[in-house]
Amino acid sequence: MTTIHAQLIGDNALLPRSDFERLVELARRSEAVDLQVQQDDLPTPDVMKLAERGGAFDFWREAGEDIYSIHDGEPV
Repeated sequence: MTTIHAQLIGDNALLPRSDFERLVELARRSEAVDLQVQQDDLPTPDVMKLAERGGAFDFWREAGEDIYSIHDGEPV
């Protein structure tokens, strides 16, 4: 029997999920497979990296000027 331990983050492990599932399917053709999947929450720094790389907040850089000042958080 083959045991596969996988930690998934969304749809990705170390390869696309579809490729991962295909590998599991191929393994199951030759012997029984005990698949143990653990899905964890991402640590905050990792979420911040994903947001930065994803481009969803690129408009902040494209604005060309600061939208807020250091005084915006002060009480009135």
